[in-house]
Amino acid sequence: MEIIISPDQKQSNITAARLIARQIKENPQSVLGMATGSSPIGMYQELIRMHKEEELDFSQVTTFNLDEYVGLPKTHDQSYYYFMQEKLFNHINIAPANVHIPDGMAADMPAYCAEYEAKIKQAGGIDIQVLGIGSDGHIGFNEPTSSLASRTRIKTLTKQTLEDNSRFFDGDESLVPRHCITMGIGTIMEARMNLLLAFGEGKAKAIADTIEGPITSMVPASILQHHEQAKVFIDEDAASNLKLKDYYKWVYSGKPGWQKDA
Repeated sequence: MEIIISPDQKQSNITAARLIARQIKENPQSVLGMATGSSPIGMYQELIRMHKEEELDFSQVTTFNLDEYVGLPKTHDQSYYYFMQEKLFNHINIAPANVHIPDGMAADMPAYCAEYEAKIKQAGGIDIQVLGIGSDGHIGFNEPTSSLASRTRIKTLTKQTLEDNSRFFDGDESLVPRHCITMGIGTIMEARMNLLLAFGEGKAKAIADTIEGPITSMVPASILQHHEQAKVFIDEDAASNLKLKDYYKWVYSGKPGWQKDA
């Protein structure tokens, strides 16, 4: 696990976007796993800027999103399909046929989840999976106690996640869907690289538990300690509880430029 601590969220977003841009330049047919929520928005904005100002080409890229609420149609302004169109896809030259976002209105959910897994495999697997992290340490919608070998499936959201996500539903927790489709932890771990973004003091405990705590299903993100290439992009506030914060900074500052970004 590589810990990249930046002075602020903006610099983290730029550094993370450069890593994704390098992947696309090296392999124009890259398969990217995408995330929603507030954490990746700045990175998406930087990728849009790179597309418009530096001709970063998404025309052959394939994407798979982590999750979606069950019961929200694509047109709902809080669906993750809507989020991705507004925050990224409407602003780059990605082919609509190459975009895969779980369908929260699927008629046969178990069959649909199995099909989603199959499509990831058919695409050759995910090169870089973008992740956020919940305040309780969840990744995707894999809540605490989720199986560390789980696959794409339906999950029931915890009270904490409902409270955290109520800010997107006018602060009304009762409007937040109770269920979701999510890639499983086993699915996430099969990505060739995982890129986790976390910002602010509210994520400090989850980040410390993920990086320096034991590997446990109570903190699903902690499984990333076992991933061959997991990169964690955080700001100073999110890094505030790390015991070895200065060491992580020292390690990263000493790396050759070609290892840091594009």
